[in-house]
Amino acid sequence: MRSTPEIEDLLRRDAPQVLGALVRRYGHFDAAEDAVQEALLAAAGQWPEAGVPGNPRGWLIKVASRRLTDALRSEEARRQREERAAALTPRDAFTAPPPGERAPREDDTLSLLFLCCHPDLTPPAQIALTLRAVGGLTTAEIARAYLVPEATMAQRISRAKHKVRGVRFGRPERWEERLPSVLQTLYLIFNEGYTATSGAALQRRDLAGEAVRLARTVHRLLPDDGEVAGLLALMMLTDARRDARSGPHGELIPLDEQDRDRWDKAAIEEGVALVTSALSQGRPGPYQLRAAIAAVHDEAPSPEATDWTEILGLYDVLVRLVPGPVERLNRAVAVAMVHGPHAGLVELDALAGELKGHRVDAVRGHLLERAGDPQAARAAYESAAAQTLSLPEHRYLQARAARLRD
Repeated sequence: MRSTPEIEDLLRRDAPQVLGALVRRYGHFDAAEDAVQEALLAAAGQWPEAGVPGNPRGWLIKVASRRLTDALRSEEARRQREERAAALTPRDAFTAPPPGERAPREDDTLSLLFLCCHPDLTPPAQIALTLRAVGGLTTAEIARAYLVPEATMAQRISRAKHKVRGVRFGRPERWEERLPSVLQTLYLIFNEGYTATSGAALQRRDLAGEAVRLARTVHRLLPDDGEVAGLLALMMLTDARRDARSGPHGELIPLDEQDRDRWDKAAIEEGVALVTSALSQGRPGPYQLRAAIAAVHDEAPSPEATDWTEILGLYDVLVRLVPGPVERLNRAVAVAMVHGPHAGLVELDALAGELKGHRVDAVRGHLLERAGDPQAARAAYESAAAQTLSLPEHRYLQARAARLRD
């Protein structure tokens, strides 16, 4: 008999394939997702005592199929009586899939990701639907992760399901054009888990871990895609530092003050191997370049040994591909580390009007402090502290400002 955590891992791993099998076979994404959730709850209640069946995925498909066809029959009966419902019900609806039927395909997970990242959905809706349908998180878990009321998240997920109702299941035509949306969604989920935008906790490890798990799945399905490998490498190399990012009381510890012995060496090795292999394919994309930058940081034995010249060179390439304000803000830090804080401040001034928020003021405060202007640095730190919704970041920035008081 398996322990409950092992069963939970198994259920979370199998859930996307089970949902994909039902949607591919019956359609009705919304009803299929509800049926799968019921099957997962049934398994979580029965398997710890009865034992895991020999074919757990088949068991889940059978139970979910029964729940789904029952629901479809009931709904159709209310509208057009039992005869019409029977005509819509597959002949094998109340049995396990026959031996000759195609088994659930591993790339059903990828099809689900494409469906959840449909271009008609907003990024918040894509994230919520992905975590619900592919990640297997409950609505309450997603709501807690993003610090919104459960009812609000339920409405967001419901609206998203409604928008994708009737969309053909499977890889869309020109699916490569939608892959960037899938990767961006996973990247946003990871970023929120690695550095929470609000709340008392600096990190939400479960959310970051789920993003890594889903990125691994996509990489397994598309092993030759350099950007998929780059995203997974970026997550691994970034997440490798998580244990060193906060102190015993949850306080934020910046990169240059972290105990590098606490970094996850195995994750760093895996991330470096992934990005090295991806870069060897030529024409690196944004995720590969971000991963390469993370690798330079992670491989440096100390802050002083960090090769900032190489990092600046990588940022120069990155901003040509993605000339966004966030990328340019990060490049300004690299410029300051190579050419001095005044050069970095010039780059920062060029971003005026394009990027607002606490991160800009936090970087400005750091560069002004290095430039020997404590009064201006303190004002920048205080401005940054007033804008952030993250309690650990607020405390860190207030502490930086307090150090510079006369």
